[in-house]
Amino acid sequence: MAGMCDAEEPDGSSERGPRLWGDEEIFESRRSMQKNLGLSWNSRSLPGCLARAPLVLLLTALGFFLLLVTTLVQVSRLQQSLQGEKPDPQGSQCLEDVSQKQRQSGFEDILQQLTWMNATLAGLCRPCSWNWEFFQGNCYFFSQTKDAWKASVAACQGMKAQLVIVNTTEEQKFLTVWNARKNQRIWIGLSDHHSEGAWKWVDDTPLLLSFWQEGEPNNHDNEDCGELSGNGWNDNKCSTENFWTCEKPSTPCPEL
Repeated sequence: MAGMCDAEEPDGSSERGPRLWGDEEIFESRRSMQKNLGLSWNSRSLPGCLARAPLVLLLTALGFFLLLVTTLVQVSRLQQSLQGEKPDPQGSQCLEDVSQKQRQSGFEDILQQLTWMNATLAGLCRPCSWNWEFFQGNCYFFSQTKDAWKASVAACQGMKAQLVIVNTTEEQKFLTVWNARKNQRIWIGLSDHHSEGAWKWVDDTPLLLSFWQEGEPNNHDNEDCGELSGNGWNDNKCSTENFWTCEKPSTPCPEL
């Protein structure tokens, strides 16, 4: 795994001066692209590799750019070939068949490259940013620090997200599994500080589906903010410092 992080950068072919894209250049570009894409995305699990994640993304983007250039060059050559052909007065059927096969082969090669690029891009796509977890179309960030409820709301807003809103039983189970790893209380985007007993989410929608623990909420000592505790919810003082979880929609993967 360490070898993946310390892979040498491709040699600087730019020092050799401008050259035309021929068959060798196209082959070398595709081989370099496949080499770059061979870097394991599982390297995010290693601290040293995480620091080099931008470099991996840069090399991948560069590889795609080079392969796209070679593909466009091939398309341009085929177009020039089609435009440059003139009717042969003597009409050699044999030469016409050979030319047709060459064009067909060129188009098939281009189609194969585009299909490969599309499949590879889909495999590399991350619908969520680093340190965010994907679940049912949304991305979730689980904090490593504690803060009060209002400060947690602001922290999520600073990441263009919101303190988590639980809409389904599946989402509640997902959060519970993550909470079990820390065995700590986690703020959710639920409160009744505007009107006692009228619980609302941070987006001002009313509470419809709930997972309160038995006897909760009890508003003991003016508890106005909701937290995930164990397998259910509890109301707690908003000034209490808890871990917190942000939520935002995932980003669709691009298609070529």
